[in-house]
Amino acid sequence: MIKKAEFVISNTDVRKCPQGSLPEYAFIGRSNVGKSSLLNMLTGRPGLAKASSKPGKTLLINHFLIDDSWYLVDLPGYGYASAGKEVRAQLQRMIDAYVMQREQLICLFVLIDIRHEPQKIDTDFMQQLGERGVPFAMIFTKADKLSRTAQAEHVEQYRNRMLEQWEELPPMFITSSETRQGRDELIDYIETINASL
Repeated sequence: MIKKAEFVISNTDVRKCPQGSLPEYAFIGRSNVGKSSLLNMLTGRPGLAKASSKPGKTLLINHFLIDDSWYLVDLPGYGYASAGKEVRAQLQRMIDAYVMQREQLICLFVLIDIRHEPQKIDTDFMQQLGERGVPFAMIFTKADKLSRTAQAEHVEQYRNRMLEQWEELPPMFITSSETRQGRDELIDYIETINASL
């Protein structure tokens, strides 16, 4: 379990990310997917990542040091409809630079709102990750808003959609920041990878 989580640095330039070889686990998703709430739930620190009712609050690469042994990285989201074209392009360049150049990145967690059917913007983003060889896993958020049956149905829709293009699917986690569903599974997954490094 996570005992300690501390903010280290925010920046827009991948070259200014922390030095050293500690593994990094980055979290990304469309605006309003519940990323800040999930990060706060995972770490047990309610104010660690700033949640906002206004989409697109995270415009920086934010590093948090976890138990002095790995970094949790809060990335800007993708697909902000409300952001101007120039801001969107700038964010895209920042995300691409981090994802493609950051050698310490072990896994990119892509957050998906479980309430919606598969969205092209999400499947396209994951397709690009696959083509670039970026290791990633999927986290379905806001599971408390659906029954267990509906949760399973919506995840199955994603599986079926992705199997049209993928031979092997990434790991998938179902989470809720409200009920803490999926917290232990996610942390176990990270700790298992860390133990194998």
